[in-house]
Amino acid sequence: MTATNDRIVTDLGKPVTDEEVFAAHEGGKLDIGVPRPIEDPRTLAIAYTPGVAKVSNAIARDPKMAAKYTWTHRLVAVVSDGTAVLGLGDIGASASLPVMEGKSALFKTFGGLNSIPLVLNTTDVDEIVETLVRLRPSFGAVNLEDISAPRCFELEAKLIEALDCPVMHDDQHGTAVVVLAALQGATRVLGRELGSERVVIAGAGSSGIACAKILIAAGVGEVTLLDSRGIIHSGRDGLNWIKQEMAEVTNASGLRGGIAEALRGADVFLGLSSSQVPEELIATMAPKSVVFALSNPDPEIRPDIARRHASIVATGRSDFPNQINNVSAFPGIFRGALDAGATRITEGMKLAAAEAIAAVALDELDADHIMPSALDPRVAPEVAQAVAAAALRDGVA
Repeated sequence: MTATNDRIVTDLGKPVTDEEVFAAHEGGKLDIGVPRPIEDPRTLAIAYTPGVAKVSNAIARDPKMAAKYTWTHRLVAVVSDGTAVLGLGDIGASASLPVMEGKSALFKTFGGLNSIPLVLNTTDVDEIVETLVRLRPSFGAVNLEDISAPRCFELEAKLIEALDCPVMHDDQHGTAVVVLAALQGATRVLGRELGSERVVIAGAGSSGIACAKILIAAGVGEVTLLDSRGIIHSGRDGLNWIKQEMAEVTNASGLRGGIAEALRGADVFLGLSSSQVPEELIATMAPKSVVFALSNPDPEIRPDIARRHASIVATGRSDFPNQINNVSAFPGIFRGALDAGATRITEGMKLAAAEAIAAVALDELDADHIMPSALDPRVAPEVAQAVAAAALRDGVA
């Protein structure tokens, strides 16, 4: 989807105007539904006083009963401090709220899960952790969203330790899961194995680092990671702690330099940096290469140009073939984790999610369909089932 000065252009053949966008957001995108009507004195007495006191007393005696008699067990808190919102950057908590509302709407639409957005007027990691620990009785899982790196890594790690419920930073792991699923589809189309692929990732923020980690865990042959200063490698000056960790497990060939040196002979390019990649560099990649240009709204290279040299091209946009979209992952991951009563989301659960997404596409698999559609109703249930099974295997259910 491409933003212009006066409209958003989609693949629907009809421009979406600013007026339509703002009208659709007026009053927010969420509402509270009441599944059982309160319409007479009897139903009022059951839903509220005096009937509700019986349920409250039962939960006071056995707190585990809250999972059955409140919405907590099926409620995801979508949490952000507004420091890394979409491509807009650090715009603050209030301005991030429309995005969090949208995320909650996707949880309901695709995962059947209730969700509530919580945007916080602090960027202090420990304050965010303390806030969510105090709010823990009110939700069943935490989806972290649009939090800047490297703080997001520290925040997620601390919350996983502090809370006894699933916690996932979707910008990291949702992206990583769908990228792995797409790469599984692409290598199947090309008749190759993950273990033979050399992948170049441009962008060492939250999503780039998470993608590198999951690809390594899935057995990809080699991963080369770049930031704005070039290839990340052991001994390079100025690396923060997370990039130093990645330097130890990536770039097995010992490459030095920038994107030109990294792409020469590479099998896969994964763009997560908003930078532009010249056509002549894509041309230096290995035969039958794969290009995932995922920056939005402007991919690192236009798909029509990349296709002159690459066999498979994907973007993050819905108006080109092979959209790679987080919505294929996070609703099912959280649904599966909550279905299983998981206390955390493991690496095995993420790998299972990727495999489930890739499996849905098998019947229609070709160079223009390496992933199921983001709107495919089969995806979330399949992911949820696979994630729940993985939670049992990993001993966190």
